[in-house]
Amino acid sequence: MTSPLVLSPPLRAEDLPPVLLCLGGHDPSGGAGIVADVQTATALGVHPLSVVTALTVQDSRNAVLVRAVPAALITAALRRLDADMPVRAVKVGLLASPAAARAFRLWWRARRPRLPVVLDPVLRASGGRGLWTGAGDPLAALRACLPSAALLTPNHDELVALTPEITGDDEEARARRLCSLGAGAVLVTGGDQPTPEVESSLYDAGGRRGVWRSPRLAGAFHGSGCTLASAVASFLAHGYDLRAAVDEALRFSAVALASAWPLGRGGAIPRRCGPWR
Repeated sequence: MTSPLVLSPPLRAEDLPPVLLCLGGHDPSGGAGIVADVQTATALGVHPLSVVTALTVQDSRNAVLVRAVPAALITAALRRLDADMPVRAVKVGLLASPAAARAFRLWWRARRPRLPVVLDPVLRASGGRGLWTGAGDPLAALRACLPSAALLTPNHDELVALTPEITGDDEEARARRLCSLGAGAVLVTGGDQPTPEVESSLYDAGGRRGVWRSPRLAGAFHGSGCTLASAVASFLAHGYDLRAAVDEALRFSAVALASAWPLGRGGAIPRRCGPWR
């Protein structure tokens, strides 16, 4: 005898998850890119929309091939999704080509929402292979996108690459320069630096506004930057203010890395699924 079907009561608007729009490359290993965005958002109670900007051939060690998605396809996807669902925040990862960066920039300018954008300035795979294709300067393309970013999340090497006019090791000067070019704030992550602790610093145009330190974990990871940026964007979609979103995202990322899965021959995959608190 079959059990009777029990219907759930109609969902109220306040019961629905916030919507996060993600742009990024497809990493078939599942460590970084759009897969990382989707896993992170889902773990944090957010519904992810995905606009793929590039198809790649890569594993947990490195990328070997990149093919950028045509800019017209990206524009069409952005417009279609934006018209269909109530987007609460945007996470931008790999844009892959100057044409794709321009497509995102034009969409953002046309929409002009009060919509937080977290921009992760991805230039290379974790193994070092460059991920941008097409004519034009990737650094110039990324710098042109800075006015869209409520938060920029470079590691130290990306920070240096984006500020060639600044000399020396003055991290704050570099971060403030990016704010002068339009970024609302800059979270400089320290995972790529050979220091005993991992130090992440939050800057705005006025200087450093927060610093977080955590023990450095042994081994390498594939997708740590994507995980952190997606987590910040997810908390912003939930309505957290920027500092609280950064604080919670760093906690989430620390747990994901501490319990990462060594599935391949390269960096371990952050464990973004399941309860994290």
